[in-house]
Amino acid sequence: MGSKKKKILVGMSGGVDSSVAAALLLKHGHEVIGGFIKNWSDSKDLATGECAWKSERRDAIRVAAKLGIPLMTFDFEKQYRQKVVDEIFRGYAAGITPNPDVLCNQYIKFGLFLDAADEVGADSIATGHYARVKRDKDGQAHLYRGLDQDKDQSYFLYRIAQRALRKTFFPVGDLKKQAVRSLAKRFRLPVFDKPDSQGICFIGKLDMVEFLRKKIPSKPGDIEDENGKVLGRHSGLDAYTIGQRQRILVSSGGQAWYVARKDVDRNALVVVAGAEHPLLYSKSAEVADMAWIAGKKPTDPTLDCRAQIRYRQDAVKAVLSKGAKSGRYRIDFRQPVKAVSPGQSAVIYKRQECLGGGVIIGT
Repeated sequence: MGSKKKKILVGMSGGVDSSVAAALLLKHGHEVIGGFIKNWSDSKDLATGECAWKSERRDAIRVAAKLGIPLMTFDFEKQYRQKVVDEIFRGYAAGITPNPDVLCNQYIKFGLFLDAADEVGADSIATGHYARVKRDKDGQAHLYRGLDQDKDQSYFLYRIAQRALRKTFFPVGDLKKQAVRSLAKRFRLPVFDKPDSQGICFIGKLDMVEFLRKKIPSKPGDIEDENGKVLGRHSGLDAYTIGQRQRILVSSGGQAWYVARKDVDRNALVVVAGAEHPLLYSKSAEVADMAWIAGKKPTDPTLDCRAQIRYRQDAVKAVLSKGAKSGRYRIDFRQPVKAVSPGQSAVIYKRQECLGGGVIIGT
């Protein structure tokens, strides 16, 4: 984290990771300010019935008090709805599967929150993400996977601007999750045994279809097999993503059915039998809206790399090249990849370094 002492605004969510991040920065002698981000007030705490953000903020206040640091609250709910939630609805309505956590990091945590740090006179920001930053002598910042490969979150961070990455610290990025838990207990943080959060960034775990129905009306259509035979009905293509097994309302016939394709023009859901059906695999992907996190795009016509097309999927060997249309790229996988979904992110790595990525628009 460097020897020079800094004034750092730490994003404190009330969870274990961000709390330990703040504690570690204090231990290293930095001046730490806690920053709680209020982005979403619709979710309810199942235990208390109150807005979930209030209980999260209460935990952040308790941690800040234990550490003896101030805690500021930043209300970004309006911007979050515009930049993240509205994009979720737009994407699903168009038949794709967008990634809200990528958008949240780009626009909120490493956008508005960084601006807030400048306003309060902080030199840098920090979060509890499992990722690492390495800096060149000239200050250029590079994003690397977190040490804990099971918790690595660099996949969600590929769209961070170079300006933000240069001013960011990830204090738990060099630690395993178990070590972070142990530190939380050693620091006597009141959230040391708090479960990990799940679900969409700031919204939490929810029934996605129920959430989408708030803005996207149900549009039923046919469920077909690969040969066009009608097997049943779906309630709307937005309720499905490639590779999905749930909510496929057909007679199973002893088979497990999986989504292979969404035909938006015909409003038809194409499913196949069996998790290893060839139609679930792709040899390539076309991506657009590329972002290069180090600020430099490759100069060679092709790039040997590893590509990761989902958070919980392993990165596979691939070749990246410029696509036929301007601004687009093609990824050729060395081995077929399962469930490549338009709207999701394809993130490019060179060994442990995240180079950038783009949005999948086709296969």
